[in-house]
Amino acid sequence: WSKRTHWKKSSVRFSYFNKTPKNTFIMESIFALIFLCVTGTHVSCSPGPLEDVVIDRYDIPRVCPREVQTGDFVRYHYNGTFTDGKKFDSSHERGAPFSGQVGLGRLITGLDRGVQGMCVNERRKVTVPPHLAYGSIGAGDVIPVQTRTLSKPESCKRLVEATDFIRYHYNGTLLNGVPFDSSHSRNGTYDTYVGMGYLIKGMDEGLIGMCVGETRTIIIPPFLAYEEKGYGTVIPSQATLVFEVFMIDLFNPKDDIAVVVKEVPKTCTRKTVVGDYIRYHYNGTFQDGSGFDTSYQRNSTYNTYIGMGYVIQGMDKALQGLCIGEKRRVILPPHMAYGEKGTGDIIPGSAVLVFDIHVIDFHNPKDLIEIKVTSKPKKCNLTSEVDDLIQYRYNCSLMDGTLLYSSDHYENAPITTLGANKVIEGLDEGLRGMCVGEKRVVIVPPHLGHGENGAKGVPSSAVLHFELELLDLQKGVPDGYMFVWLGDSPDPLFPAMDLNKDLSVPLEEFTAFINIQVAEGTGRLRPGMDADGIIKDMFNNQDRNRDGKIVAEELKLKVEEDSDKARHEEL
Repeated sequence: WSKRTHWKKSSVRFSYFNKTPKNTFIMESIFALIFLCVTGTHVSCSPGPLEDVVIDRYDIPRVCPREVQTGDFVRYHYNGTFTDGKKFDSSHERGAPFSGQVGLGRLITGLDRGVQGMCVNERRKVTVPPHLAYGSIGAGDVIPVQTRTLSKPESCKRLVEATDFIRYHYNGTLLNGVPFDSSHSRNGTYDTYVGMGYLIKGMDEGLIGMCVGETRTIIIPPFLAYEEKGYGTVIPSQATLVFEVFMIDLFNPKDDIAVVVKEVPKTCTRKTVVGDYIRYHYNGTFQDGSGFDTSYQRNSTYNTYIGMGYVIQGMDKALQGLCIGEKRRVILPPHMAYGEKGTGDIIPGSAVLVFDIHVIDFHNPKDLIEIKVTSKPKKCNLTSEVDDLIQYRYNCSLMDGTLLYSSDHYENAPITTLGANKVIEGLDEGLRGMCVGEKRVVIVPPHLGHGENGAKGVPSSAVLHFELELLDLQKGVPDGYMFVWLGDSPDPLFPAMDLNKDLSVPLEEFTAFINIQVAEGTGRLRPGMDADGIIKDMFNNQDRNRDGKIVAEELKLKVEEDSDKARHEEL
C-alpha cells in the first residue's frame, strides 16, 4: 500500500471468487438504477418527507428457487441514470458485470436494499432517493463527490486549486465504517499535486476548495475511485470510499514569498538592502499554526547578512526593504525554503513556512556613526577635540528602545580624555566637536562599538543608540606631554624661567613660572591630573644632576637632546 500510489487508479484485479462458495448467489441479472433527485442545473428537488427505495420488478423469471439475501455474493449488470434519463454509469459499457457481497455496507444503502430479493435473470428498476445514495449535493450530469465541512478556520485567504501542491492528513473508511488506511498511523502527511492525475478522480475533486486548517468529509462513489477492480485486499470492488481530511498546507510551484506588514514605525529613514547585517526576532510556524522554532525562547536574536546566501532563499528576499522596529509576516513556499527534503526532524518535506519577524536593528559594515544634534547653545566658541578632557551625561540603549546603561545610575557623570581609547571608538567620535551644553543623538554601528562579541549587557553585533550631553570641557595636550605652549615660547627660555635672575631655578621658582604661563593662557598643563605633581615631574626631567635646581647648561643640554622639539614642547 505504497504512499506514492495510494490514490492512483490501480491495475491490480480483485476477484471475489473463482468457484461457487457457500452463501454465493450467482445471477446474470440486469437492472436499471435511477436516482430520484440530484440537486443541480438540470434537475430540481422539492423538500419533503424522506422517501424509501422504489422497486419496479418489470421482468421476473417463472422459476425462482432462491432470492438474494444479506451476505450473498452476486454478479449483475446495470445501467445508472438520473431521473431525466441522463446516464452516469453502466456495467455494460465496461463489458463486465458488478461482483460483490450484498448488505454489508459496501454499496450505497439504496442499492444494497434494491438488490435484495432478486432472482437470477430478474430485471428490475430501482429508484434511489438522495439520502440513500450520495446525498443532495451535486451538479450537472454525474453523481457528485459528496463533501461536508466539519470545521474551518475563521480566516481563509486561499483555497486549494488545481495544480496546487498540498499536504494533508486523512482517515479512509468504507461506507460501513471499516478503515482501510490512515496517514496518522504512518505519522506523516500525504503530499501531492491536485488535479493533475496523481490521485483518484474523486479525491482530486473533493480536495478542491479546501482551506488550510479545514477538516472535511469526502464521500467518493466507486466509479470515481477504484471501480470494479478495487485495490488489493483492503478496498473491494465497487466500494464507496469515505475520507476525513485535514488540510495542513498548500502552495503552488509558481508561488513567490507572501508578505503581510503588521507594524511599521512612524519614522523610517533607512530600509534594509543586500549586504546589510540584520538582527531580528522571529516565530516560525507551519500553515496550520503549529510552531517549529522561535528566537524568543532562546532569548537571542537571529543575526545574519542579507542577500548573501547565509539563510534560505525566501528569507533572504523577505529581509529586504525592512525598517528598524518593523514587524511583518512572511510566508515561504517550500521551493524557497527547505524543498522536498525538509530539514532534520523539525521541518518535513514540502512544508510551507510562516515567519513572524520583528527587526531589532541592522547596519552595513561600511557604516559610519550617525550624529543628530538635538540642542545647542547659541554661543559655541569652544568645541571638544582629541586630547580634551570632557565630562558628559549619556543614555545608551538598543535600537528597539531597550535601555542598557545610563550615567544617571552613577553618582558622578563620567570623565574621559578624547582619543585616549577610554571608550568605544564610535562614542569617542560622537563626543567630538561638541559645545558645553550641547545635546546630540549618536548611532554607533557594532564595528565601531562592541563588535560581534558584544559586552556585558550588550548583545553581539548590536547597533547602539546614545543620547549625549556635554557637561564640561577642558582643553588637553597631546598624548605623552604634560605641558604645551599655546603660542611661541620665550626665546631664550632660561632667562624667562629665572624669575629672580640668580642664574638658577629651584622647584618653587619653576612652579611659579609654569603657573604664570597657564594663568596668562600661553601654556597648558594636562587636564585631569594634579598640577603640582605634573610640574614636579617636569622639573625633575630638567634637573639633570639632581641637585635641586635647573641651570642654563642643563636646559641647553636638554634642548640639544630634544632638537626635534626645539620649542620645548615638553615643558
